[in-house]
Formats: sequence, structure tokens, C-alpha cells
Amino acid sequence: MSQPPLRHRVLGIDPGSRNTGYGVIDTDGQRSICIARGCVRVGQHAWPDRLGLIFDQVAAVVAEHRPHEMAVEQLIFARDATAALKIGQARGAVLCAGLKGGVVVHEYSPKSVKLAVVGTGNAEKFQVQQMVRVLLSLSDQPGEDEADALAIALCHAHSMGIPQRKRAAASWRDFRP
Repeated sequence: MSQPPLRHRVLGIDPGSRNTGYGVIDTDGQRSICIARGCVRVGQHAWPDRLGLIFDQVAAVVAEHRPHEMAVEQLIFARDATAALKIGQARGAVLCAGLKGGVVVHEYSPKSVKLAVVGTGNAEKFQVQQMVRVLLSLSDQPGEDEADALAIALCHAHSMGIPQRKRAAASWRDFRP
């Protein structure tokens, strides 16, 4: 007997200035399957061109897979102001591509994502990769950017139906009872 189709499609995005990972899952809030995954690689293009490539390629993923919602990682930490600004601009391109495609956008801190997928907010990259592979029954280990994007989508899937104020806090400063 076949299982009923999963009802909700989520696009997870891990924005970056050189590599932007994406992952598309179908979920019912408890079970999830991977529909697509990949990475937008913008390499050594001039900065404005990179933003245009990120926007165009994320918009193409939105148009192809038609997600109901998009989950994006928040910018929490950057080594320097220039890096923070570039990642922030890349996030802006991602957010605009999703919004232009009519997708509802949600944001999650890196600690919230790790907590939802691995069970600890201080998980290492390889732990996230391994748990994503296990949770989605993938035949191969996803790359770091793909795994992060799929983890963000899974975090949102696990949070569905939970009011925003009751979602996992990334730190005590984020906690709102």
C-alpha cells in the first residue's frame, strides 16, 4: 500500500557570498523527503553580478519547485564587517527571490537549526551532514552547503504548527515565554 503524499513543500536556503546552498523537501511535519538539493556557486564574478546570479538561480528554484514556504538562515556571526555586509546582501537577494515568487519566508538562527536537526545547538558541520542524510534517507552524504540548507528546511518542518514565540530559542536572549 502506498503512503499518502506529503502535503507541504519547503525550500531551505543557506545564503553565502560565494556558495548558496538550497534544499527542497516535502513534509507533513513529521515525515520529510528530499525533492531537490544543490548549490548556487558564484565564484569570482564581480560583486553585483554575484548578487544577480544568486537572485536569478534562487528564483529559478522557486519557479521550478513551487515551494509553499522558504526557510532562510539568519546572519548571527561574521568574522568582520565586510563579510557580514556581503552575507547580508546575499540574504537580501535570496529573500527577494522568494518573495517575488510568492513564497512565505521564515528565518531561523544557526543554533535553532542545529538544535532541531541534531539535538544540540553546538553541533559540528559533519554532524549536521550526517543527521540530514539519516533524516531524509539520502543515499549519499550531502555537501556542507546543501546539508545546511536541508537542515534549515527540516527545522522549519519540525516547527510547523508551533507558534513563533514557542519555537526553539537560539540563546537566552532570544527566549520569549
